[in-house]
Amino acid sequence: MALKDFFTLDQQKEIGFSIEKAELNTSGEIRVHLEEKCKIDPIIRAVAVFEKLKMHATEQRNGVLFYLAVKDKKFAVIGDKGINDLVDSNFWEDVKSEMLTQFKNANFTEGLCKGIEMAGEKLKINFPFQANDINELSNEISFGD
Repeated sequence: MALKDFFTLDQQKEIGFSIEKAELNTSGEIRVHLEEKCKIDPIIRAVAVFEKLKMHATEQRNGVLFYLAVKDKKFAVIGDKGINDLVDSNFWEDVKSEMLTQFKNANFTEGLCKGIEMAGEKLKINFPFQANDINELSNEISFGD
């Protein structure tokens, strides 16, 4: 199966809608990135992808990345400095735990959407929507190395 086929088009739209919905209430930015394999710690890889996608360039440093290596069954959720300075130290682990509950039952779309919703709620508290807010990063899933 090709990486872009991991989620059906309808599932990709649902994930994109979850991102859009979460971002309606915040100036924060959320991205999802899929790769087939991850030969290193997924958090280390997610940091590299975060930089490659220029997520660190948001004005308030409040980007969140959901990284999934689908064949290796690894994933990470990371936030930029702006959000990390404000959330509890265990917040990202709590998000991952919620997602993993769904992932164990092969409910990948549901798990991802739940994680996005949780991140959006936290972003809304710490980075409320601004009238002049612009969508700084794409809401579409990115794929590959």
